[in-house]
Amino acid sequence: MTFDVAGEAYGRFMGRYSEPLGPVFADWAGVRRGERVLDVGCGPGALTAVLIDRVGVGNVAAVDPSPPFVESVRGRFPDLDVHLAPAEQLPYDDGLFDQTLAQLVVHFMQDPVTGLGEMARVTTRGGTVAACTWDLAGDRSPLSPLWSAVRRIDPLATDESSLPGAREGHLAQLATEAGLLDVETTELSVTVTHPDFDEWWEPYTLGVGPAGDYVASLDARSRDSLRDECRRGFPAQGPFDVTAVAWAVRGRA
Repeated sequence: MTFDVAGEAYGRFMGRYSEPLGPVFADWAGVRRGERVLDVGCGPGALTAVLIDRVGVGNVAAVDPSPPFVESVRGRFPDLDVHLAPAEQLPYDDGLFDQTLAQLVVHFMQDPVTGLGEMARVTTRGGTVAACTWDLAGDRSPLSPLWSAVRRIDPLATDESSLPGAREGHLAQLATEAGLLDVETTELSVTVTHPDFDEWWEPYTLGVGPAGDYVASLDARSRDSLRDECRRGFPAQGPFDVTAVAWAVRGRA
């Protein structure tokens, strides 16, 4: 899936979770100063910013299949090596990077095994390939409150629980099929405080990703009904926390 939305819209929708996830993911992958690192499916640059801070912009490269996202990243980091490309067709030579990472991307790869295999191809022998995906099937993703409300209203609706890497063990299975060695897995979590319900809900109306597409497909009455159903799952007033859990995998190329 290619996101045909502005980087700012994606940031308001998912950046509030992907930005705090970035340092946690980079820590677990073991990104170290002096390494050359590739960010696959960089989006508007949540993980890219973390990598640049850790190893310097000259040691980071990024790719994404979405033109608006590539434009956004280029605007944020003018000196960054960034290309418009899908994970399945990385525009780099073999063994160029010490680490190749994909944060919240495997869900949307057209062919996850090929994409992870490409990540391994461009990574130096023995280097690290790592990916993480939300636990959508286990109802522990940041999108779970929305999809749970959808299922209560529309049990036949298609949610995101069947996406690649969304269920326990599947991300590791894909990594193994892609030829990664010494595959390890863990869970990563972040907790985000929302000041009120409206701040949580509004980004779902921006048409970002499958959840945004679903909300956009509703007529005004159905959208209001879904909004009210979502509201019932949160405190009536004041701030509240949403904890999101991601599956993570790493292996050697």
